[in-house]
Amino acid sequence: MNKKFTYLILLFVFFGLTAFVVIRYTGNKNEKKLTDYPLKKREGAMAQLPEWASVKEAGDKLYRQVREQPEDVKAKLALSSLYIQEGRATGNYNYYNEAAMKYIDDVLALQPQSFEALSLKASIQLSQHHFAEALQTAATAQKINPYNAFIYGVTVDGNVEMGNYTAAVGASDKMMSIRPDIRSYSRVAYLREIHGDVTGAIEAMQMAVDAGGYGDEPSAWARIQLARLYQMAGNLKAAEMHYTIAQTQRPGYPYALEGLAHIAVANKDYTKAEQLFQQAVATSPDYALKEELAKFYLSQNQTAKAEKLLKEIIAELTASSAQDEQSTNHHAGKDLAYIYLLKNDVANAEKHVMAEYNTRPDNIDVNAAVAWVLYKKGDAKRALPYLEKALRTGVKDATVLNHAALIYQGAGENEKAKSIISKVIKTEGTTASSKQ
Repeated sequence: MNKKFTYLILLFVFFGLTAFVVIRYTGNKNEKKLTDYPLKKREGAMAQLPEWASVKEAGDKLYRQVREQPEDVKAKLALSSLYIQEGRATGNYNYYNEAAMKYIDDVLALQPQSFEALSLKASIQLSQHHFAEALQTAATAQKINPYNAFIYGVTVDGNVEMGNYTAAVGASDKMMSIRPDIRSYSRVAYLREIHGDVTGAIEAMQMAVDAGGYGDEPSAWARIQLARLYQMAGNLKAAEMHYTIAQTQRPGYPYALEGLAHIAVANKDYTKAEQLFQQAVATSPDYALKEELAKFYLSQNQTAKAEKLLKEIIAELTASSAQDEQSTNHHAGKDLAYIYLLKNDVANAEKHVMAEYNTRPDNIDVNAAVAWVLYKKGDAKRALPYLEKALRTGVKDATVLNHAALIYQGAGENEKAKSIISKVIKTEGTTASSKQ
């Protein structure tokens, strides 16, 4: 009897705990659904920009509106759009992507065929590196409105990231035919860069800059890309000029500070470079800025400082990475792989890069990352098929070409290594955010 009684008690406790876990899990899901997302206060230089007053006024007004009128679809879409742009402006992508997606999902629950909601959702999915899902969402939106330039821009980006470069070019042509503007010119430039036409990329990105405004984030971003292209072409004076203009028009812009830091490194002014990198990191939570500072510290043999930053980056990326395909978090396998390589942790680098490769095996950047990880592992021959795939569009990125030369040499392909080295000599500049 005692045993039976004990079993009954244990069974009761088991079901009780199970029920508690289920209720708590459901409660947490519901709590997350009902969570409000107020506009976050900007700090530092970002708070001093003239735009902040109008952004804050509009954001606070829309936030109150959606709280007081939960069925106001128009207000939720406007707030989502504002939050997406605020994520870009501040670098706080995690918070604002989650916030915008919450309100977009609210709209889609009421209006599943809302073109604007689907377009914004696809844009967020791109930001979170859910590229295949973004393409699916964009395809749904295109069926509703096949004459909208923005959604073709999402399609360009999604196809590029999935390695569907022919489809990306087709979507870019369609986008240009509908609306030639800063967004469409920027995508033309990127596609030309991917295919090794750096001169043509500079021309298109200059058109993007010319089509932009004064000091707004999209225009500043386009100018930074123009500067980066000049740097890739080895024209450091032009690159520095455009980084400086971006910083002048948008004071405290972290990517302008980062670009100027790279110019300072090229000029061997390491004190100035460190200051600029630190300012960029202090201005934005974007982990990529920390990565650049960590690489600078490694180049200066300041290992302890670099290790501290790399540890922070891994913690941030791990916390924000998706645990499953339904997660709204950020996919970061390739990014983590490069961070682990900086720590000489090849095993973890391989694990993460292969996870990324399994989701998008045709992307040239992912293949380049796999090839480099395998080379670092001491398996240059196994890296060759990935390297060939990475080079198939004719890309002229100096870092990729340097890695390619080393991989070919390591695999005993000396003639191919020499051919690549000749291309590197012609492409003396390096990109503003090269991977080591």
